[in-house]
Amino acid sequence: MYSEIRLSLISRIKQILNLGLTSYESVSPIEKKVNYVFHNKEYLSQALTHKSLDASPRKNYERLEFLGDAVLDIIVSRELIREFPEGDEGLLTQRRASLVQKPFLAQIGQLLGLIDHLKIEQSVNLKIDKIAEKQMANVFEALVGAMYLDGGIKPCRKFILGTIWNHKEEAWKSTNFKGKLIEFCHSKEIANPVFLIKDISGPDHSKTFEVQVKIGPRTFTSGLGTNKKTAEQIAAQMALEELGAVL
Repeated sequence: MYSEIRLSLISRIKQILNLGLTSYESVSPIEKKVNYVFHNKEYLSQALTHKSLDASPRKNYERLEFLGDAVLDIIVSRELIREFPEGDEGLLTQRRASLVQKPFLAQIGQLLGLIDHLKIEQSVNLKIDKIAEKQMANVFEALVGAMYLDGGIKPCRKFILGTIWNHKEEAWKSTNFKGKLIEFCHSKEIANPVFLIKDISGPDHSKTFEVQVKIGPRTFTSGLGTNKKTAEQIAAQMALEELGAVL
């Protein structure tokens, strides 16, 4: 028993010593910003490469962005379950949506200065706010995907807790999908959204509201919530996504 513990300790010490061979000076600026050192630098390089510079799916960030989006959803969902042990699905869905929406991820990306490390064709004009915002959000998700492939879920959670989760209150205060939908309709000069209560089910102490958005002749996916306001917000979010609006 003692010998097994001793061998385990020796092995761990060797790992620590090997890790120590990578001096702080040799760590890239982006790794310092995200507080994670990649074992496989190819993942990091891919996460920072725009398709305008390399159209190969295995060389640019799009596949990692796809993976990072899924990892982000899992980690944020897990933290929300812990944060709101009594929260219903409607509340959790709304809170998660506000934390993983592109504009908020772009804000976090701006704080980290991710745009400075993006490898992109010069013809892409990053001075246009919407383009820069989209790229920062994409790179953030790609970095999460790269971390997951390189080190698993643990470094991803640490990174997300240190960035997104630290600013969650800001995101939650600014979430108003109903207002955004109305603004979107005005900007596109289309009919104002109408919110219809399709159903109210469940006992008095635990009702579920189903609200559907209608814009002109078109109807959208229903939103469910334990009250009318929550259901309307979720329905508005669904409509924005189906309309292709940048959230």
